[in-house]
Amino acid sequence: MSFPAYKGCKDSGIEKLGEVPLHWEVNQLRRGISFLTDFEANCSFSDMAKNTTFDKGEPFAWLVRATDLENRRYGICEGNRFCGEQTYKFLRKTSLHGGEFLVTKRGEIGKIYVVPDTGEPATLGPNLYLIKLNDKLDPEFAFYWFKGSFGNRQLKIRNQSTTIGALYKDDLRDCICVMPPPEEQKQIASFLDYETAKIDALIEKQQQLIALLGEKRQAVISHAVTKGLNPDAPMRDSGVEWLGQVPEHWEMTWLKHTLAKQPNAFVDGPFGSNLKSEHFVEDGTVFVVESGFATSGRLVEENLKRISEKHFATISRSEACAGDIIIAKIGARYGMSSILPRLSFKAVVSGNSLKLTVDAETMNVDYSHAFLQVLKSCAAMDDGVNVTAQPALSLGGLKNLLFLRPPLDEQAAIVTELNVRRNKLDALISAAFAMSELLQERRSALISAAVTGKIDVRGWKPPSSAARLETEMEVA
Repeated sequence: MSFPAYKGCKDSGIEKLGEVPLHWEVNQLRRGISFLTDFEANCSFSDMAKNTTFDKGEPFAWLVRATDLENRRYGICEGNRFCGEQTYKFLRKTSLHGGEFLVTKRGEIGKIYVVPDTGEPATLGPNLYLIKLNDKLDPEFAFYWFKGSFGNRQLKIRNQSTTIGALYKDDLRDCICVMPPPEEQKQIASFLDYETAKIDALIEKQQQLIALLGEKRQAVISHAVTKGLNPDAPMRDSGVEWLGQVPEHWEMTWLKHTLAKQPNAFVDGPFGSNLKSEHFVEDGTVFVVESGFATSGRLVEENLKRISEKHFATISRSEACAGDIIIAKIGARYGMSSILPRLSFKAVVSGNSLKLTVDAETMNVDYSHAFLQVLKSCAAMDDGVNVTAQPALSLGGLKNLLFLRPPLDEQAAIVTELNVRRNKLDALISAAFAMSELLQERRSALISAAVTGKIDVRGWKPPSSAARLETEMEVA
């Protein structure tokens, strides 16, 4: 759908904003703000944090933080509750229509959120500003303005003066904002509500497709490496609930019996002080492979940290070579793995990773990697996890994991067939990702065009009920 341009425009005086409609006002955001405050304005975080236990019926307020807004989980953590009516200073509105929204001021600055409805009294957490607009700015229009590329860019560049990034109150007040007539702002917001909702529905469909294809991909892997390729092969009960029946002629063993017959075939990275930031050198000739490779499968040599040959000699037990399987040891994505490609230099795994070298005489490395993926997906690895501050895999626990060992030629055939099937599914997943990204770009471009006056939507009208139903059916 195409939209007309405004007939009369003027130079905004802002290079990146360009021309705006003649009747639009271009001014600093301070002209549209009636109230701007933050957490520290009334009390310190440490003072509030002293009150972390509560009696029934005692007044309290939820502390709403930026992380809570991002994860949409405010109000469920007992540690977020802070006692005292005096803390309930700010978050009295429960929708954007109240003219209030929140802006992150440190870290990933400039993210905009609607004031949440916690269902109970709430107060402003650290790293957030609360903004209340006056009648020069419609809150929904302003919300879209700061989500648009020009408004968002102004907030993003404000963090260049500090190491961690910070958005100060004057940075917010000084941001340039367009201010169409009030009714036109409402029209633009209504238009964007409708059009972005359509795009969001299409994006959601793509996300659902990606999830379904991912499940199909994992199911294909699981079936191939646990049942084989011959549907007529005699089967026997494995005696393991998650595994079920397996081909009768396949050997059931333990991971420790699939390892290469060499020292340090299955090791973790150097402990603590053996590999620290002070050991990394730009001209080093040994790469350090971290768990990010195991979880993503992506590795760029130029981005790898390096150590010297001298320091490598002290931690050489953690060496990893091409064809080794690198496993994430620590964190929420523990157990994910990737096969290390050939590198320009020798390498070691970091302390957050494991290195596994399989016995090439009895195990195909690609089959072994696929079976590890199955062990991860069915939670079979969980028994080998030590839970402290964050989950961490135990070498001893992993060595005793059940492992299937088909004949070597059958492993190779399974890998060949798996590659064909996965490539087809990966192509579909990539296409869905590309479509999702295209739709998100379309959404961003539409918002920017509408709130900067590049398209004229004054004549737009919401479709009739019948037309909306037809559109919804097309999306479905």
